Amino acid sequence: MQLRPEALDGHLAKGLAPLYVITSDEHLLALEAADKIRARARAQGFSERDVLTVERSFKWGELLAANQEMSLFGDKKLIELRIPGGKPGKDGSAALQNYAKDLNPDNLTLITLPKLDWQTAKAAWVAQLQQAAVYIEIPNVERAQLPNWIGMRLSSQGQGTDRHGLDFIADRVEGNLLAAHQEIQKLGLLYEPGKLTYEQVHDAVLNVARYDVFKLSEAMLAGDPARLVRMLEGLKGEGEALPLVLWAVSEEIRTLLKLKAGMAQGRPLGALLKEYRIWGPRERMMEPALRRMSLPTLEAALQQAAQVDKMVKGLRAKQFAGDAWDAMLQLALRVAS
Repeated sequence: MQLRPEALDGHLAKGLAPLYVITSDEHLLALEAADKIRARARAQGFSERDVLTVERSFKWGELLAANQEMSLFGDKKLIELRIPGGKPGKDGSAALQNYAKDLNPDNLTLITLPKLDWQTAKAAWVAQLQQAAVYIEIPNVERAQLPNWIGMRLSSQGQGTDRHGLDFIADRVEGNLLAAHQEIQKLGLLYEPGKLTYEQVHDAVLNVARYDVFKLSEAMLAGDPARLVRMLEGLKGEGEALPLVLWAVSEEIRTLLKLKAGMAQGRPLGALLKEYRIWGPRERMMEPALRRMSLPTLEAALQQAAQVDKMVKGLRAKQFAGDAWDAMLQLALRVAS
């Protein structure tokens, strides 16, 4: 059965199922959900624990062996199977389906996966797990949702602040939930329960942003110039390689150009998104971005990217004077505006 993440506490209070599956790209939330299951398992006498990680050399017979092995002390056992790549392969698919059909009543199994793409989510092994397990799919906390998420976390420890304070924390952590969690805990240690002023939040929260070059395209697609400028300044300050930043932005421009050209030929956007394997949060951002941008604008942006590339390589670029990072900023703002 599928279980909403917020319903996990109530479910565990009633007892344990023999099989759990957690799928998410939000590592903090996945870890917290898994910790709740582990804690409940320990309380129910599952004192032994086997942890298996599916890597290149992994043999699926190890899972079968762990399930069949008797504990030396007769204790109940928790088996954790971690599939960081999210794709078990042909052998793994068969093994998981057989495993889910023949669960050992003396064991509790916890399988953790990243968020599955739309194609993998339709696989037979996923369907079998959804039928046999308590299946918990934890969605990503999008940037627009982050202030409210921070507010709820503060409320759970008896604190709160105004929207300005919530936005300040969200800007500083730049989508990193673990960093946000650490800052929220720090506020709980520094201040008594109650309403926190913006000044208290500002003084306590460090700049813990983990700027990610591949998240730069999110700000660009969303048409958020302020966030775009902040991220580029952060990447520059952290010493990120400019060729990598340019590559990420250029690839996004090429993708937008392909989609826009396909739409100009009368092809539906949904079919184009599937063809170019675009899904998840990025898929939802494409349509408003494409409405905002014209085909000539994207063509000009790609030409501009070529000029920035010349600057990065130390060659003279006709359109720009000055620093290559400034030229990079002009390019990204052109697409975001």
